[in-house]
This record gives sequence, structure tokens and C-alpha cells, in this order.
Amino acid sequence: MRIVITEFISLDGVVQAPGGPEEDTEGGFAHGGWSHPFFDPETVGGAFDEALKNAEGLLFGRRTWQTMAGAWPERAGDPFADRMNALPKYVVSQTLGEDRLTWHNTRRIPGDEAVDRIRELRDTAGGDLVVMGSPTLARTLIAEGLVDELRLMIMPVLLGGGKTIFPDGGGKHTLELVSTVTSGAGVHVCVYRPAAGE
Repeated sequence: MRIVITEFISLDGVVQAPGGPEEDTEGGFAHGGWSHPFFDPETVGGAFDEALKNAEGLLFGRRTWQTMAGAWPERAGDPFADRMNALPKYVVSQTLGEDRLTWHNTRRIPGDEAVDRIRELRDTAGGDLVVMGSPTLARTLIAEGLVDELRLMIMPVLLGGGKTIFPDGGGKHTLELVSTVTSGAGVHVCVYRPAAGE
């Protein structure tokens, strides 16, 4: 399986709480919902449709999974929501109990086993394993060299700080730009893959 990270991201690299003010206020983050002015169904929505089309599973960190599990099941009847709800889901968490995995078709990956278990998943045959949000998990996957594609919706806004998906441990990761599309609102949808030999 390929691991594909799909993110709304600000020009200064922030991915925290793009969806709403209460989504993630950790660290005093006060700009929740910042992606809404730049979203358009055709370009930005199309990038998510494209990512989901090849998905055979969704991979989340705990906080993002809880946010998604609280929103998507009630949207049944919409083709995108139906696909999200039907796909196998994996949540990395040390604290979520099996009894709290209420979103259909969810399996827990214990946090202390995450890298090894995700490496095993990646080594199985199949389509894409798509990561949305989940900055801590995304940062770990990039640092471990487990990401096959980055699909970034780069939005023309500076947020001045917040969570990022980029590791800061000094490791170099050279990428190749596979495609780019620009929306009318100035969002650059860029698809990157590891450069040959990386």
C-alpha cells in the first residue's frame, strides 16, 4: 500500500484546525477554521475526491480520528461521506479503548507499536492508505521515510504558528513535484513524491 498524506496547509506550514474554531485549540491556537475562505468544491474538493478514489484505508492520529468520527457518520447519503464511512480506518492511539471505536470499520493501532504496524500495512498489497490531518502522525511518518506521496493544499494565508507536519530533526527529504493546480482563490494543490534514490 502507498501512504498518502493529504493536508490543508498555510503558506507558513501550519496544518492545525483548518476545519473549525473548536477543532484543536492546543497551544492557544486561535485561528481554527482558517481554510474555509479558500475552499472550492472543484479544485480543493477535487483533490480530496482524487485521494479518496484510490484509498483502501484511512489512517489517523487520535485527535483527528475523534473529530472525523464525530462528523462523518451523520453525513450518510453524500457520496464522499459514504466512501469515508465505508473505508477501513486505522487510528493510532495509546488511550482509546476498543469500546470507543464507534466509527464503522475502525481498528486501533497502539501508539507504542505504530511505526512497526504501519510499516507492515504499507508492505501489504493494496491501494492507498490516506492520512488526513493528524500532524503528529504525519510528522513521524515523514521522519521514518514511510510517505509515498504528499498532497498539499497550500493556502494563501500566514497563521504565525501552530502544528506542522514537517519534522525538525535535521533530516533531509528531497521531493519531486508530480503535479500542481491553482484554484481561483490562490490555493496551490501540489502533489509531491520522494525523489528517486531518496
